[in-house]
Amino acid sequence: MGLDRYPDLDPDEGEVVDAELAVTDDVLVKAFALGPGAELSAHDHADSTNVFHVVEGTVTVIQGDDEAAVDAPGVVLHERGVVHGARNDTHETVVLTASLCPLPS
Repeated sequence: MGLDRYPDLDPDEGEVVDAELAVTDDVLVKAFALGPGAELSAHDHADSTNVFHVVEGTVTVIQGDDEAAVDAPGVVLHERGVVHGARNDTHETVVLTASLCPLPS
């Protein structure tokens, strides 16, 4: 097995496919592939910081009452307790990773 953990994810239109890339005692890193029109519902992590890394395409990132299109490569910080989500407003698959630290208890 090589060192690269980047997954091959192929969502359908409106579908979100995810995969855990790294899980340790103090961090979780997941990949999310959003098909055209798909949305990662807004949510928060009261006790963890969450960082999105946009790695393919353009993702509409929701943070609180704000929305912004973020092109790859892009990084968005979500402080603890901030409501956040993502949406694919394009006609192509978009991919982002999300790092969560520390892990919720």
